[in-house]
Amino acid sequence: MYGSGLWSMGTELVFLLMLIPGILGWGKEGHYATCKIAEGYLTEEALAAVKQLLPDSAEGDLASVCSWPDEIRFHYRWSSALHYVDTPDFRCNYEYCRDCHDSAGRKDRCVTGAIYNYTMQLSSYQDSIVESKYNLTEALLFLSHFIGDVHQPLHVGFTGDLGGNTIIVRWYRRKTNLHHVWDTMIIDSALKTFYNSDLTIMIRALQQNITNDWLNDASSWAICANNHTVCPEPYASESISAACKFAYRNATPGSTLGDEYFLSRLPVVEKRLAQGGVRLAATLNRIFSSQPKIAVARR
Repeated sequence: MYGSGLWSMGTELVFLLMLIPGILGWGKEGHYATCKIAEGYLTEEALAAVKQLLPDSAEGDLASVCSWPDEIRFHYRWSSALHYVDTPDFRCNYEYCRDCHDSAGRKDRCVTGAIYNYTMQLSSYQDSIVESKYNLTEALLFLSHFIGDVHQPLHVGFTGDLGGNTIIVRWYRRKTNLHHVWDTMIIDSALKTFYNSDLTIMIRALQQNITNDWLNDASSWAICANNHTVCPEPYASESISAACKFAYRNATPGSTLGDEYFLSRLPVVEKRLAQGGVRLAATLNRIFSSQPKIAVARR
């Protein structure tokens, strides 16, 4: 389906760049939360594979390196287009064939295309643990990050405003842009307001919601239609729908977003973090299962 080419980097210097700051996706806290939730739903088989593929610096903790693709994206510019997919302006629906391309029009270069690509690469794990034409450590980190990204509503935003990046607003008294509000500022405000600035407490609350308040919905989150290994299409569709209903609404250029916006949008953000975690775990469980499965397929 996809060749490696620019989609997979060599190992030299890759992990030396992990501490270099960059522009974040969900933000470090959001990606950490999604991957920490995922760790709790991994099968023993998947957990063993994940730990084998993680770099030594992670010390067996997937969540600790889930922001790596953000930290290297501007040093490896080919990867920048893989963090999002834009739809035509005011089209509140997502279509792979129409939308999945980079700014130069190259097809499959978007977040859903990247999810398919890195799932395909990781699916070679069972056949070639010792030798692979892919960097499977890298593939694991990219896939884990991109499944988080596709759940951030403005990572499936409108082309004209670059997913809210050009919409300048105030978050309370701070000048920022709408995309950044959804990447980090809603989460940061929630941590300070409700979770004593402790990400662990927030993650625990999300885990409790999965098994309590969201139980009826959560039972379906992990399912992929037709027994496919991965299915980012509905995740992207959910995100652009949430972008239209919640992110863009009442957030015009120059507006000030305060308590009303924050308190009504926080449940959306928290549920998307939880969904991303459950779905990442389900995808990794399918990839690393020794049981026969249907190959990665888009159509």
